[in-house]
Amino acid sequence: MERGEGTEPAGIPLGPVPALAHRPYAVGAGGRPTHTRWQGPAAAPGRWNGAGGVFPGAQHDGWSSSSKSSRRQASAARSCAMLAPDAGCGRDVVEDGVTACVFLASMRPRSLLRFISISDLQRQQCMPCCSHLTWSTNEFKEWAHQGQGALPMQSALPRTYLILVGYLTDGRQEDKEKLVDGCLYVKDNTGIIPCELLYFQLEWLDSLFLFPSWSYIPQTDQSATGYVEILVDPVPVNLPKEVPDSIPVTYPVSAELLLTSRIPCKKRSKLTVAGELARLGPLLCIHHKTFFFLFLKCFTSAVWVPVLVQKPNQLAWHHILQLGRSYTITGLSISSLKKSGQRMFVTGVSSCLLPYCAEQVREQPLDSALQGESTESSSLETAEQLSDSLELGVEEERPRSTKESKIISYVGTVTEILNVQAGLFLLDNKVCLCLAYQQLLNSARGLRPGACVELMDVHLLQKPLVSFPFIVLGACLSSTVVLKSFSRLSTPYQPPASSGNLYLQLLFRYNLDMPLYLWLVSLLETFEERFSCFFGRHRPLLRSTHRNTGAAEKFLVPLLQAVVPDREEARDIYNEILAKVHQCPLQKYMTLNPPCQAPSLSAVCRVAEQKSWEGFSPSQLLSPLEAQHMGTQELNRRLTWSYYTLSAGSFQPRLILLGVLRVSSRSSSLQLQDKSSTLPCVIAHKDGSPFTHTALLGSLLQVENYQLIVERFLQTDFPSWEHLENLEHVREKKNSVYVQFYFEDVQVLHTVEGQIQKCLRSGSSSSLRKKDDSSFTSELEAPEAKMLKLEDPKPDSHRDENCQGGQSSTGRTSCVSRLFLVTQKEGLMLRNYQLPGQKVGEGRELQRSFQATVLWLGRPQLWSHPRETGNLPELEESGCDGEESMTRQEALLLFMGKSLRWFPFLHLDGLYRFIVPCCSDLEVFDKLCFPPVPAKLLSRSSCPLCLPVQDTWHLQHEAWISCLTERQLAAMSVQTGMDQRISSIPEVLSNSFTGSLVSFSGEIVERTLCASPKNEKPSVTVSLQKQKGSLLASGHSVKLSVSVAPGSPVVMDVYIAATYLQHLWGLLPGAKILFQNLERKISRFHNVYCAYIASSCVSIISLPASHLPFPSSPAGEASSPSLVFLSSLQPHLQNLPQARILCHLSCVLTLSLQWVCSLCSSIFKEGAGGGRNG
Repeated sequence: MERGEGTEPAGIPLGPVPALAHRPYAVGAGGRPTHTRWQGPAAAPGRWNGAGGVFPGAQHDGWSSSSKSSRRQASAARSCAMLAPDAGCGRDVVEDGVTACVFLASMRPRSLLRFISISDLQRQQCMPCCSHLTWSTNEFKEWAHQGQGALPMQSALPRTYLILVGYLTDGRQEDKEKLVDGCLYVKDNTGIIPCELLYFQLEWLDSLFLFPSWSYIPQTDQSATGYVEILVDPVPVNLPKEVPDSIPVTYPVSAELLLTSRIPCKKRSKLTVAGELARLGPLLCIHHKTFFFLFLKCFTSAVWVPVLVQKPNQLAWHHILQLGRSYTITGLSISSLKKSGQRMFVTGVSSCLLPYCAEQVREQPLDSALQGESTESSSLETAEQLSDSLELGVEEERPRSTKESKIISYVGTVTEILNVQAGLFLLDNKVCLCLAYQQLLNSARGLRPGACVELMDVHLLQKPLVSFPFIVLGACLSSTVVLKSFSRLSTPYQPPASSGNLYLQLLFRYNLDMPLYLWLVSLLETFEERFSCFFGRHRPLLRSTHRNTGAAEKFLVPLLQAVVPDREEARDIYNEILAKVHQCPLQKYMTLNPPCQAPSLSAVCRVAEQKSWEGFSPSQLLSPLEAQHMGTQELNRRLTWSYYTLSAGSFQPRLILLGVLRVSSRSSSLQLQDKSSTLPCVIAHKDGSPFTHTALLGSLLQVENYQLIVERFLQTDFPSWEHLENLEHVREKKNSVYVQFYFEDVQVLHTVEGQIQKCLRSGSSSSLRKKDDSSFTSELEAPEAKMLKLEDPKPDSHRDENCQGGQSSTGRTSCVSRLFLVTQKEGLMLRNYQLPGQKVGEGRELQRSFQATVLWLGRPQLWSHPRETGNLPELEESGCDGEESMTRQEALLLFMGKSLRWFPFLHLDGLYRFIVPCCSDLEVFDKLCFPPVPAKLLSRSSCPLCLPVQDTWHLQHEAWISCLTERQLAAMSVQTGMDQRISSIPEVLSNSFTGSLVSFSGEIVERTLCASPKNEKPSVTVSLQKQKGSLLASGHSVKLSVSVAPGSPVVMDVYIAATYLQHLWGLLPGAKILFQNLERKISRFHNVYCAYIASSCVSIISLPASHLPFPSSPAGEASSPSLVFLSSLQPHLQNLPQARILCHLSCVLTLSLQWVCSLCSSIFKEGAGGGRNG
């Protein structure tokens, strides 16, 4: 701990120091400290020199009074200086405090005892600590050892030698505007700090004390102050107040008659009621008014009366009152609630709380209680506001069995803080204490691991939630929670949020019972754990305002509205507190099976993998009629690759996907990500347009309608189809998981527009990297740019500067952008680009890359501050320089490194904008261009220049050609003229078709894994055996049978080498795909087919239907047709395009035999296979 010396105060002239009457800390019956007094050693007469004078008689062995003692005495004088200006008491009081401090200091001559002010304590002490001035080392060790009994893994509080002196107050005089919350504080003239005591007397308020044993517990958030735990009774300096000799009182039996009588309240005088404290309600704060209820019981019967305490100067009573003790309360009046008419006693400004003593009271007859000065009856505004603020319905009865909670008392030790924001604490490692239904106005101070609590009248709920592992003790408004002892461990303190606590907001807004509340807590805990690392803890996720709803609230509110029925009746807080027959939300409950779940992505992948292999048998992938004709090689190849489809309804309970949208520059695929893992995703639009929303990168998405695909890979050595049931022939099982969904089914919970602008100003792409986990992550890029405000480019049109990292003269937010149209896009693969400035070497590694041919539209633009624009100024000025100048605007964009993240967003016929942040050079694009081959080898001048896309550039989709206005299309007509033709499948299959590269769209009806033909091996750029990330050997190819529509007899076969497949997701039967730049080929037997080559590319137009007959299907079939009876076929003809008929064969009209090739599964014709190579 840091120690501050401070400056010596000026001398404080004091009178003779009297002897100190000191109070020890003996324990009486019931564990309550007694207050027997003993006389400490009388100090030698003398005077204190506050500037460093010597205290007479303070010489001890080994302690030089001229050095250490003088410093200690000066510290004591500084303590007096802290207290005297603010004390409002006489000189004797201060002198007694100084004497007490010096006496205790003299007991440890060799220790570094010093006074500590409250401000220094809060500023210097960052770790929990304790101070025991009168204890020996052995006593402290024994005390610390006993505290570690329940939690042996926790360390005890470290000991310091600090003297704390201050006044106990309720905070009323510190801040006129601050709400009095019933908490206690220790103050001096340097500051004030909250404190917790196990025992408190009312006469201690605003009195000066020395605290011989205390602990300081700072908050985990060091920006906020902690609090002080008073371990033993403080030493008061001034004498207690006098108690009146005789008080007339009314007992609860007579007082109840006053509450139930029909005599008008204004005719009744103020009463004094005495009785035993039967129940003590929690402190409540409603509409900035704090109050609590207490109940006094008759000494000889079970009759009790309620008392409402609501005056600020009386809230400290809550710390004094103890169940089972007897008290006398003066100055009570009778009031009633407006709506319910319930009557109760209410304290007034002059009310006093006194310990009951039979010798000091006399019973007041009921007749005299009915006489006296009239008092105006006031309805309980505070209580009425409590009802108005909680207009919550009561949950209706459900047809399921309802359990009745038991009301018990329990004493236990806090062993873990489960969730302080939700008010959940673990007792004795087996019982969960829920305090959410009470307001923790003291911010749960004292409830640290190791503290002992006593619970009275709490509800016992067994198994309220199926997935919750503990028995729950719920404290309602009629329960009492008493702190029996403080923790002796160095455990942290994290207070619950005083405002914006989403747990409690949703609890009271929807009047949740305990099972639903625990389910809500589990969802919120998982939500925060998964995504706080992306957006910062609490701030944007769990906090909501009236104008901006937080991400967690957007996620939870629709779920709660679905599971909680509409409520008509308001929650009656009065009945929970005042009713003779107890009623509260915890009284009845039903074990809840969660209606939905939102687990981490790693758990989603793990469960999906388990489901895909449950009950798996290789015989499921092939029909017996097909398998028995296959050779060994073909049989094992057909088993190599299959897939399994899951939906949200495949999980129990229903599974909701949550994730931050990212794109990996390594795999060039979109991904959902949380703290645990990543999940590749395929996003499509229901109208068939590609997904291009780059601004959504980094946003938090929620998806409830999706298809979770598990691609299964097997290595087998089955000798024949008869051994398919023997799993010993399965040598290896692997899988990969990804998800596909429509963008229209996505709910955006949180966007990062602020981060977009921040990244734009910084000029560097933000990415999330976890270098310690290379298996998951790597360069997952966030969005970087939004629409920008156009600037006048003329002042900087002739600047010659490098914009990659330089500052622009127009400001940090200045950017250069250029609009372009994508005319061709090639696939992602390994290429051997030679960029300018790089040395030519034979052993250069191939780089994964892709390229796109584009047309620049207009000139580069200079932009400034971000804002949205609705027009495309480049199109207004295009075509002005003539057709010849426009033809030279073609460019070949090269994407490598981090720029590979734009691969999923770049599509044909899309208008995009490149944005170069922190730049004002309009020639930045021209400076980076270079010819694709040396200039002397150029055969024509129209060859497009190559432009390597830089890592810091940002891509932004603007529009599609089909969405442009007629004027904009007219401006582009001069430039385009080279629209890529999209043919139909019948046209490509026609003998009159002459093109070699074709583009078409169609639906995949069958997917088959086959061997790559010897004459069509992949090129050297992609023929790496078992490329990293590929689960298929390079010797395989996949055949996609594509038709125009389901059931169409016209089918086109497309062959894709396995080395290309690691970047292609979603090629499943039932999906509609756009194929671009496929090579059209003709086999020896004049069968037309297409092959995927280096310049090819595919885009998913629509996803497979979610109602496929079977979720598990082999690689070669969309699924096995559903089995129906002939009698039931007629009503389902429209819904069953393919089906298996169960019927009896009655007549054979014709019969033909055909042979099937075991290599390519085609029908033999004229002695040869009918495959593509004849």
